[in-house]
Amino acid sequence: MTYTPADRPRRLRATPAMRRLVAETRLHPAELILPLFVREGASEPVPISSMPGVVQHSTESLKKAVTDAATAGIGGIMLFGVPEHKDATGSGATDPDGILNVATRIAVAEAGDALVVQTDLCLDEFTDHGHCGVLDAKGYVDNDATLERYRDMGVAQAEAGSQLLGLSGMMDGQVAAVRDALDDSGYGNTPILAYAAKYASAFYGPFREAVQSSLEGDRRTYQQDPANRREGARELDLDIAEGADIVMVKPAMSYLDVLADAAATSPVPVWAYQVSGEYAMIEAAAAHGWIDRRRAIEESVIGIRRAGADAVLTYWALELAEWIR
Repeated sequence: MTYTPADRPRRLRATPAMRRLVAETRLHPAELILPLFVREGASEPVPISSMPGVVQHSTESLKKAVTDAATAGIGGIMLFGVPEHKDATGSGATDPDGILNVATRIAVAEAGDALVVQTDLCLDEFTDHGHCGVLDAKGYVDNDATLERYRDMGVAQAEAGSQLLGLSGMMDGQVAAVRDALDDSGYGNTPILAYAAKYASAFYGPFREAVQSSLEGDRRTYQQDPANRREGARELDLDIAEGADIVMVKPAMSYLDVLADAAATSPVPVWAYQVSGEYAMIEAAAAHGWIDRRRAIEESVIGIRRAGADAVLTYWALELAEWIR
């Protein structure tokens, strides 16, 4: 006797058209943000060996990158500066003529109102020791002294025209400190994206090459322990209470539980960053023919959206936008 199932979920998987019709999660270009690196002194784009297809832009090539992003209809770009000179306090971060602030003015002029120009607010690219803050006499990152640098950096970025400040340093109280500085300086309408749950991850490796990091040691005294889930929720709550307009979980794929927790409770938008190591792994496996590149890219980003991210920072933003279109 042949058994006949009462429920047949496969009916809704039978054709591409049917699968598309009943899909629970979709991608849209406006939900994608493209990170861009801008290198001081570069005369042309410089390839990043550990991130095939990604470059350090010159200020000139940045213009086309911004135009391409606007044409693709993506939601925004996130700018990172790669300075020629570094020092202990990251003075280039607050210099109006520092590479990140120069790049911001260029990007804002090029983008118009087509997308949101965002800037990374952290000192690691600008310090000769590579940490996200200033060090005390014992070499420990001084939280409160770093907040003063972040306050100045926030105002400098707002003055350069940044439309969203990405606070990625993981200092206690950073959102409140920068919000206060912005408000006092007449930039009360400049929003803050808090990298609220940012973990001390091995998946940042290729990014260190991208920004020519000078890191000595590690960042485990301020970035979160990968073992901790509740701590992520606590950090998110603190940043929201301090005035964050958007919160971030980083990295994305290894922390989908933290992302889902945030999405379930946050009163503000929740974003996620598909970081350099996630990008590099898929590119490397695809280059060896071990996985289907396009399917893996799409699946990875749809998984981040399915977990609850309202928007995703991804180095595939332009390519994904083209596929979606």
